[in-house]
Amino acid sequence: MSSSPRVVAVIPARSGSKGIPGKNLRQVAGRSLVARSIDAAHAATTIDAVVVSTDGDAIAAEALAAGARIVRRPEALAGDEASSESALLHALDVLTDPDTGDADTAPEVLVFLQATSPFTRPDELDAAVRRVLDGGADAILAAAPSHAFLWRVAEDGSAVAVNHDAATRPRRQDRAPEYRETGAFYVVRVAGFREARHRFFGRVELAVVPARTAVDIDDADDLALAAALAPLVEADTSAQAPTQPPEPAPTQPAAPSDPHPHPARATAAENGAP
Repeated sequence: MSSSPRVVAVIPARSGSKGIPGKNLRQVAGRSLVARSIDAAHAATTIDAVVVSTDGDAIAAEALAAGARIVRRPEALAGDEASSESALLHALDVLTDPDTGDADTAPEVLVFLQATSPFTRPDELDAAVRRVLDGGADAILAAAPSHAFLWRVAEDGSAVAVNHDAATRPRRQDRAPEYRETGAFYVVRVAGFREARHRFFGRVELAVVPARTAVDIDDADDLALAAALAPLVEADTSAQAPTQPPEPAPTQPAAPSDPHPHPARATAAENGAP
């Protein structure tokens, strides 16, 4: 780790998981989820240091073998109720503490990676980091385009339209896409993050990623889906994802179609500490 890293990637990976025991060490295409995230961060040219925050010995050993630095997360920050922000802030504190860190100055940018997203690409990380370093955004989140009609169930059991007028069913090509937070990565300016103590502050922008790669592993079905998709996703090295959403579409003309359609299901981004 350099004496004063400008960009630090932190991968929170606690040992407990209700959906899949030992989730962060489960493998996709022959590599553990935590190792895949470490590899993506190492391959990004803008990231100076890669850190794994964990309470588990096995995860720590896997992360060390993959070349990451370990920050031991205290038990109070490793439970189901602990937030991702608490783990990230703790890691930043350890990295900049004179007794536990080896950095002369605090990093300027924090890249928060979730190991449960196995298909994060280095070029996506680099593009997002550069946008923050250049001052274009304070916080960036990975998001996949969506044209889904969403519904919720009311207290009386009836279905209620959420993001559309149920009486009007425009064609897909006539609707501007919305964007689903994937949970794969977030890039934030450290000073603003420390002040706000949450990841969405200041000017928030999107890093648009292909829907086919936006798999967030929360249960066994997600893991099976990722394993099935891996040969297709990793063979498609020529496909490049856009790094920012298109300009807002006019009210009347047709909106641009989704450049990366794929029927793959993906769970919502996890709110608790991974």
